[in-house]
Amino acid sequence: MKFDSPLFDRIRVKPAEDRRPQPGYPACDWPGCREDATHRAPKGRLRAGEYWRFCLHHVRDYNHSYNFFAGMSEDAIARYQKEAVTGHRPTWKIGVNGKRAAAQAPQNGNWQFFADDPFGLFQDGSAARFQAERNASEGRVVRNAERKALDVLGLEPSASSTDIKARFKVLVKRHHPDANGGDRSCEDQLRDIIQAYNYLKSVGWC
Repeated sequence: MKFDSPLFDRIRVKPAEDRRPQPGYPACDWPGCREDATHRAPKGRLRAGEYWRFCLHHVRDYNHSYNFFAGMSEDAIARYQKEAVTGHRPTWKIGVNGKRAAAQAPQNGNWQFFADDPFGLFQDGSAARFQAERNASEGRVVRNAERKALDVLGLEPSASSTDIKARFKVLVKRHHPDANGGDRSCEDQLRDIIQAYNYLKSVGWC
């Protein structure tokens, strides 16, 4: 039970004066007005966070005459409204940052595009070489499904992306019915080759 509860006073002692919190308002800031200032109004654009305290009648009069852009030229108002769309944060035209990054890229002709390359993927080599080195590293764990797919293609776990793609093309040409006079006896083997290649591709081997 709250100590300031009227019920508590009625039980313990004779109730004293009404101790419930009474709303207290300062006087209205309008010159000559002594009414309670029940409403507040902003003091202006250059005084953010500051407010006048007015009664209901005078806050209405103040709001009718209030102009947030008072003292600003038409150009300044238009610029403010345009910047308000982005929350007054700096913006750039599309492509500006891309051109800035391209200006920092090497001019030796080795890179077609410039990008953040923390692993040196496009420096002095290719993605296939990087993939081959990663596959051949001892730290890579070759899962059984990946090993089985490589066996279907007749490749070792150290095979690179280029090796996998080249081997896939060779096997497809070798076992395709069109390359064997319409003979469909190798269709099952061809299906296994395609499934193995698609699996390796889905897990990032090629």
